Amino acid sequence: MTAIESTDVLVIGSGFGGAIAAYHLAAGGARVTVLERGPWLTADEFDHDFLLGSSYTRIFDFVVGDGMSVLSGNCVGGGSVVYFATMPRAPRFVFERRGSIGRRMWPAAISRDTLEPWYDRVAEALPVRLTPWDQVPFAGGLFAAACAHAGRTANPAPSAIDLDLCTNCNWMMAGCKFDAKRSLLLNYLPAALAHGAEIRPMHEVQYLSRNDDGGYRVHYRIVDDLDYRVLHDEGAIDAKIVVLAAGAGATPVILQRSEPRLGPMPHAVGRYFSGNGERLNTAVFDEDRVREVLGLTRDGGQAYAAYQIGRGPTVASWDQLDGSLPEYERFSLEQLYFPPGLGTILAQAPDATGPTWFGVEKKEMMQRWQSWLTIFTMSEDDNEGVFGPPPETGNSHRLSQQMLGNGPLRYHPTANTWRGWSLSDAAVKDTLERDGLARVMPWTNDLVGAYTVHPLASCRIGDDPATSALDDGHQLRNHPGIFVTDGSAVPGALTVNPAMTIAALAERAMPGIVRAAQERGVSVRYGAPSPEGETASRRAVPRAA
Repeated sequence: MTAIESTDVLVIGSGFGGAIAAYHLAAGGARVTVLERGPWLTADEFDHDFLLGSSYTRIFDFVVGDGMSVLSGNCVGGGSVVYFATMPRAPRFVFERRGSIGRRMWPAAISRDTLEPWYDRVAEALPVRLTPWDQVPFAGGLFAAACAHAGRTANPAPSAIDLDLCTNCNWMMAGCKFDAKRSLLLNYLPAALAHGAEIRPMHEVQYLSRNDDGGYRVHYRIVDDLDYRVLHDEGAIDAKIVVLAAGAGATPVILQRSEPRLGPMPHAVGRYFSGNGERLNTAVFDEDRVREVLGLTRDGGQAYAAYQIGRGPTVASWDQLDGSLPEYERFSLEQLYFPPGLGTILAQAPDATGPTWFGVEKKEMMQRWQSWLTIFTMSEDDNEGVFGPPPETGNSHRLSQQMLGNGPLRYHPTANTWRGWSLSDAAVKDTLERDGLARVMPWTNDLVGAYTVHPLASCRIGDDPATSALDDGHQLRNHPGIFVTDGSAVPGALTVNPAMTIAALAERAMPGIVRAAQERGVSVRYGAPSPEGETASRRAVPRAA
């Protein structure tokens, strides 16, 4: 018989929602255990290659659904280890969105103003800084120059990057070897460890059950270090409070699989999924026109040919983030580096007479990859994603040793969502094709459907029980003591990178979660300082359980 362990608080997932919860609860005196389904890597283990078994395949989860594919983090630190560290705050109009339900999606208690102090707290902890123009890499400068030429504005984006440590290697999506990217491995997680929290990698939570005392039992399996399709020992941990932060593609699956043991889930669990309205275009620039039209050159007399040099997004155009515009016509455009692999497979050959994603013309396009520029759109969608029946284990049917799976998400874009995508595609084309600068083509939806790196809203907060799984304190409706603090709690698309908002919402939820723990007999208090202040020199490193 499997031994049952116990803790005060069990946190599922170690991304922004999980790490923030683990820190505050551990710092407040609670016994905290964090279960993470992915590996625990440190800076020296992040690889600059794409080989099977490298960090690139080990720390990602790419799940292909019906009409939508989701790329997310699968490691201690979650999405913060694989993100590009772009951390804008959501525009004010986002909190007034009505979306597909025809009325305000966000809880009445939350607005840009009420969230502002929680944004400030995250900005201090990571920290978040604005990239100065003299440290914007070539690709960002090219995008800014093209925007100016087209009569658009462009702005450096706030980011959680230590620019003194950054080498512009453009491998940050596979984990930062230089600790320049301020992932959760450098702040909230080491602070949680310093206060006694325990982090267990390669532990995949399967379901929750309820105990007679009103607490919960969390059931997990051990994931094989090399082949994620293989599950080893199983175990269970009892907890008085459970914080789900497994990500918008996994949290609803865990709850759906738990329903036979916990009882009915709120209607919104696994519904209203949003891909943050995301869309990608690839532009292939004419080097001569870049020199002649924009007047750009760099060392060696080249005009650009520097797609591979930099650190992901540094410059964005926010011209369409205007609250007076109709819903579904508001979007941001962001220069992005999407590394070889998926990025080169899905990029389309502009104006191809044959197939756009493979063939002779695609091969010719690939030969000019240093002259590419990828533009990332974040718009407003209709929350049309729905999760079907959960797989037997995990959040997908794993198809390969690492990274790739087939999941239960169904997503068929509505006319509203397509309107946002079409308008943003047209804006990208108008901006970058002026005076023959480049040729532009959207990524294909033919192979894996739409795609998102910022999944949201599959267990969202709200005031209406019919359309929200969580109350405004992030507690799962009809299941006291279970909280959700990851991207699945965000009500809908944000039109900007969501990590800052996910983190701010998690910070905001913590006083209420602490009170709930106190009511359940946990000796814990709220009020820990910013983790950066006490752990600036520490790193989250694996240690024996």
